[in-house]
Amino acid sequence: MQFDLIAIILFLLPPYVANAVPVIFGGGAPVDFGMSAWDGRRWLGDGKTWKGLIVGIVAGVIVGYAEAGVTGNSAFAFLAFLSSSGAMLGDMLGSFIKRRLNYERGRPSLLMDQLLFIIVALLLPYFILAAMLPQVLLPEAVVLVLVVTYVLHRVMNIIANLLGLKKVPW
Repeated sequence: MQFDLIAIILFLLPPYVANAVPVIFGGGAPVDFGMSAWDGRRWLGDGKTWKGLIVGIVAGVIVGYAEAGVTGNSAFAFLAFLSSSGAMLGDMLGSFIKRRLNYERGRPSLLMDQLLFIIVALLLPYFILAAMLPQVLLPEAVVLVLVVTYVLHRVMNIIANLLGLKKVPW
């Protein structure tokens, strides 16, 4: 099996879009409905909203449908749904963990802020990915995905902060 940069890009686009879109189009009612967990802290916090969750997944799926149209492979739409859902779940999992560790809202965490969303985006559709785009799961591809994700996430968050879309640059 060969390293395939095009396959990696096709895989990355839907979860990247899903993760980015809520910053612009999110807001509204929080996913946790403002409720606290057993430890007295919020389950996720105000930054994770239903609108952001839905808009993120839908935006990622739209990218997947575009990929399906370009490649002629309709499985890209389903893969995009899984990877976009994984990105959003990974982002919420990071918030959940940060609340349990008593991180203040906006406090940075390398793993949970920059990488957990893409790790879950790789894990949720793992078996479909293994069948459809196994080159994305090569060790060197996974390392590339993690490095590129970290760098892009940092750069995009700095830009979003400068544009006033995010309160913090991480």
